[in-house]
Amino acid sequence: MQLKFSIQILCLTLLLAQNASWKVYAHDDKRNSKNKAGIKTIIVDAGHGMPDPGAQGSFSNEADINLGIAMKLGEKLKKALPDCKILYTRTSRNLPNGLQNKDAANRWRAQFANDNKGDLYISIHVNDVAARYGRRVIGTREENYTTYTGKGKKRKKITGTRTVNVYESYRLPCATRGTQTYVWSAAKNDEKKGYINQEMSREYDMDTTFSMDEQEAKILASIYLKKYMNRSRALAELVEEEFRAKGLPSAGGAMQFNRGIKVLGATAMPSILVETGYICNPADEQYLNSTSGQDTIADAIMNAVVIYKKNVEAGIITEGLQGAD
Repeated sequence: MQLKFSIQILCLTLLLAQNASWKVYAHDDKRNSKNKAGIKTIIVDAGHGMPDPGAQGSFSNEADINLGIAMKLGEKLKKALPDCKILYTRTSRNLPNGLQNKDAANRWRAQFANDNKGDLYISIHVNDVAARYGRRVIGTREENYTTYTGKGKKRKKITGTRTVNVYESYRLPCATRGTQTYVWSAAKNDEKKGYINQEMSREYDMDTTFSMDEQEAKILASIYLKKYMNRSRALAELVEEEFRAKGLPSAGGAMQFNRGIKVLGATAMPSILVETGYICNPADEQYLNSTSGQDTIADAIMNAVVIYKKNVEAGIITEGLQGAD
């Protein structure tokens, strides 16, 4: 009896998944018939912004570097992909939308991307490592001292002066350098799925052709989650390939965050975060602040996006729908 009931539950789940999968394909067909280009809106996000400077280097800060690269990237994308709408989360040194709190700004960034129905979210950042300090001798000084010898009645006090070293602590040089491109943390899958569900609900509410119950909505969100993860990973790998092709050092390549990042977990679309170098490393900091360095980085990301767009529209990137068949 229990086996029969389990089989019935399994059949019902497969039926719901198949029905949800058909709705994904039907919904994608409907969207593609309206928008043959597939990817029409790209969100370019310059991370941080005053009063949140991000990581601090010896002469610059992350927020300003992010903005410089993001603005160059946006202009290059406009020229390379004239059929796409390129939107920036900020175009000034400050946090977006006049906000003063970085957490509120990150929530706004994600909502801005979702409200504008972005097809791709690219967040530009600069990396850093925790400061390490050493100790070194910088001179000497004379100091008075007191000591004792003997015991009991024979105990004597001895005073004098001696030379001792003077030390200072200093920050050890940062040897780490290179790029990393991240997708969202697996720990944020449920959050990402929730935002996908919200955005799908908004679309379906405006589309009387489709209707779905709560279970179908959950399955559909799971299907899209897998689809967005596959696309995000594909783009992250392309970005790192383009960086290597331009001779930029890699500090790990395409990776998944081991902690939650709001702008990646709360955007209902494929999304990546690009760490363009280490501001703590003197060579990287100089490069990240140079016009040629920012141009090269922006060119590499732009090339990756162009290839990604072609691959998505040609069906080369796996959509991640097989599990719903």
